[in-house]
Amino acid sequence: MNVPLCRPSRGFGAIAAIVVLVVLASLAAAIVRLGQSTQMGSAQDILGARAWAAARAGTEWGLHQALKGGWSTCSGASQTLDLTADTGMRVTVRCSSRTFNEGEDATGTVQVQRLYTLDAVACNSASACPDNTRAVQPGYIERRRQVQVTQQ
Repeated sequence: MNVPLCRPSRGFGAIAAIVVLVVLASLAAAIVRLGQSTQMGSAQDILGARAWAAARAGTEWGLHQALKGGWSTCSGASQTLDLTADTGMRVTVRCSSRTFNEGEDATGTVQVQRLYTLDAVACNSASACPDNTRAVQPGYIERRRQVQVTQQ
């Protein structure tokens, strides 16, 4: 009786091909997912820069209004700027002010200073900022900028 010592393997090539295909498919899926997350991160960065620029524009507009008399009292006053046509952002600007007696100068005149605090919140919402309902959704961007200035 003749017994073969080794049998030729059959089907090993098919198993190896399936393993290679699974590894390549996994690698392709990882590359696609990485590309999508990179693209989303870039879009968020651009929107964040736009929101920061809109918040800065809001504080500068608010300073102009407060110092040039556009806001007569500036005591808790609030305005919403609609910049959606240019930047896709809305800006809510709040102004508050307090007066301080800084003492007398050499001539005996009382020096009074007013401190203005402007708080601008910019976001990509359809309503006023901040928008707490949209804040939990992906794609929502919000930036806040606060400035203080004194005027004699």
